[in-house]
Amino acid sequence: MQLHQYADSNELNQDFANRLIAILRDAIAKRGAAYLVVSGGRTPQGLFLKLNQADLDWSKVTITLADDRFLPDSEADSNERLVKASLLQQQAGAATFISLYAPTATAELAVPELLQRVKNLPTFDAVILGMGEDGHTASLFPCSKEISQGLALEAPDLLAVNPTTAPYQRISFSKQRLLNSRALFLHLVGASKLTVLEQAQASQDELAMPIRAFIHHTVPELAVMFAAK
Repeated sequence: MQLHQYADSNELNQDFANRLIAILRDAIAKRGAAYLVVSGGRTPQGLFLKLNQADLDWSKVTITLADDRFLPDSEADSNERLVKASLLQQQAGAATFISLYAPTATAELAVPELLQRVKNLPTFDAVILGMGEDGHTASLFPCSKEISQGLALEAPDLLAVNPTTAPYQRISFSKQRLLNSRALFLHLVGASKLTVLEQAQASQDELAMPIRAFIHHTVPELAVMFAAK
C-alpha cells in the first residue's frame, strides 16, 4: 500500500484526475480501449467534475461502478444517477456506461442478467474504491451474510448483497474481479478515514474489515489518495 496525502480535497482531486487520465490514455494507445471502475457517494464528485473535462477519446472508454444500491437511476440514492450527473458529462459524455441495475423484484434475480453484461470485460485499467467506517469497500459489507462469497477466490464477478447496517439491497463486484485491474486506488477524505485505514492495516482479518483484502494486496499495489479535508 502506498499512502499519498494532500493538503485538501481539491489538490487531491487534481492530482488524482491527472493520474487517471494518464492511465486511460496509455490504455487507449496500447490496447485501443480503456476500462474504468468508479465508486459512488459524495467523496468522488469533485474528482468526477475534473475528469469529465479531460481531453481524451472518451468514446473508447468504458465506465462501470464497483457497486450500486439496487435502485433505478431515477432514485436519489442511486450511484448510477450520481455518475451520470457528474462524470458522464462534458467530454466524458461520450464514454460507454455499464449499469449494475436491472428491473427485477430483487437484486438476486438481477444477477444473471448483470453477469452477462460484464462477462466480456477485460482486465480493468483502473479501479477506484471507497471505504466505510466499518471497513467495507464496494458493497462488501462485513455485516452481510454474503461477505464470505464476495471475498472468495472462486467468487462470481458480481453478487447481490444484503447489508444489515445500511439501507437497500446492493449489487457488488467481488474482491477477485476488482483486483483484476492494472491500477487500484482508494479515495479517502476526512481524518476519521485515516484512523479506520490504520486499524485495517493492523490485521489480516478480511471478514472483519473487507478493505484489508485490498490494503494487503501487492499486485496491483493499492494507492491510497487521502486528504483530511
